[in-house]
Amino acid sequence: MHILEDPSGLSLRALALLDRTGCRQEPEEPRLPTELLRVRDRRGRLIPAPMELVIRREGFAQRYGGLRYTVRESLATAKDGRSEHSLTWKHELGSYVWPDPVRGWFFDWNGPSAAHPIRYLAHTDGRVGAENTVGDGVFQEMAASMLHRIESHAILDEVSAWDPWPIGHGLAIARHLDNLREVAEASGPVRRWRMSDAVAVMEFAYVSPTYPRGRQALIWSRGEEGHRQVSAAAELAARAADQQMA
Repeated sequence: MHILEDPSGLSLRALALLDRTGCRQEPEEPRLPTELLRVRDRRGRLIPAPMELVIRREGFAQRYGGLRYTVRESLATAKDGRSEHSLTWKHELGSYVWPDPVRGWFFDWNGPSAAHPIRYLAHTDGRVGAENTVGDGVFQEMAASMLHRIESHAILDEVSAWDPWPIGHGLAIARHLDNLREVAEASGPVRRWRMSDAVAVMEFAYVSPTYPRGRQALIWSRGEEGHRQVSAAAELAARAADQQMA
C-alpha cells in the first residue's frame, strides 16, 4: 500500500510533513514492469530480472511511486547571512538497473526537482544512496532506508525555522555538544541526527568521487539557550584546535 495511504512506521513529525506537503502524482507514461526487464549480471550477461530485484523495485513503486513532498531548508551563508529555500522531492522509478559488485542490486529513482549532479539510487537491501558525479557505478549510502530518509527530511523542515550555523568546523563543534538525544528513526551509519529543544545536529558523509568520503556536520540552534550552547561548543573546539597546533 502507498505510504500516503498507510504511513505506518513514520513519526508524528514525518506525518506532519506529508500531511502538509505530500501528494501522489500518477505517471504520465506507462512503465515496463521489472519482471519483464532483461538486465546485465556481474559478468555482463543479459538475464531476466532476478526475483530479488523484481520484489524490491516493484515494492518501491507500490509504496513510494509518485510521492512528492516539499522540504524547507535553511543554511548559513558568508558574513552571518542566511539562505532559505524549499526543495520538492519526486519518487518515480528511473530506468537504470545495475548489480552491486558485492551483493544485491540497485536501481535509480528521481530525486529533487532541482538539478543535482548525482544519480539517486535504492539498493535491494533497503538502503538509499547515490552514484557520484563520476558515474563509476559505486553505490554510496545516504540513508538506511526510505523511511529514514523521510524522517531526516522532516527534521530538516522543522529546523528550517531555527538559526543555522556556518558549516566550517561544524564536525569539531558537534563533538563538543552534549545532552543531545539521538533521533534513531532518522539516523543510520552515514547520517546521524541529534537534537534537544534548542539545538539540532546532522552529521553526514558527502557523496564523493574520492574515498574515504568526507564527513561534515550541520548545526541549528533556537533561542538564547541554543545560541549559548553552540557558542560554548565552538569555543571548546577552537581551544582544542589551538592545543593541537601548539
